[in-house]
Amino acid sequence: MQSIFWSVEEVASRAQQFYENGIRQNVEHSDNIGKMIVIDAETGEYGIDPTGVETALKLKQKNPNARLFTIRIGYDVAVSFGGAMERTAK
Repeated sequence: MQSIFWSVEEVASRAQQFYENGIRQNVEHSDNIGKMIVIDAETGEYGIDPTGVETALKLKQKNPNARLFTIRIGYDVAVSFGGAMERTAK
């Protein structure tokens, strides 16, 4: 299978669409608030665990080329992408 290149923004957008159009109603309840949901942006398959690591490994095992996006359930932001952090001495 040929790999398709998606930008980070495209992966995020597709995963958010899956989340908003069906997944959210199924997962946003008190037992899951604060847990991480990992969504395959191509298929919409997802899993939930406290850190997202176990789910990401399972999804990558099923499809090594999966484009994964992680969201903290019940929060607006889970991960921030950006440049390197600088440490400044005081």
